[in-house]
This record gives sequence, C-alpha cells and structure tokens, in this order.
Amino acid sequence: MAILTVRLTEDEAKLLARRSRKAGMKKATYVRQLIREEPFVTGADVLVDSAQRMGDLRLRVSRK
Repeated sequence: MAILTVRLTEDEAKLLARRSRKAGMKKATYVRQLIREEPFVTGADVLVDSAQRMGDLRLRVSRK
C-alpha cells in the first residue's frame, strides 16, 4: 500500500478536522474520499458539479 504524507499548517489541520466532523467520518477517511473524487477535466465539468451542489449550505462564497 502506498503512503501519502501531507504537511498541513495548524489552520489547515483545524479546517480538515472541522470538515471531517461535519461529514461524520475520521480525518483519514475523509481525505481518502476526497482523493477518490473524479477530477475536473473541463470547465463544463465544474459547471455540472456546481449545479449539483447549488443550495448546499456547507459551501460559502466570500465577498471581497
């Protein structure tokens, strides 16, 4: 089995812990799920994914 090591800042580690808790899984399981997701190849793929997630309260767009 291959091992992937990623170094996270404290803020990134806290964000990962928060997101994995919301998803109801351990951090390692959550990361594995993210790795297995299908990658975006074209802009159309991004639009399809965003249409599926429209209204998801976990996603946030910050105004700058």
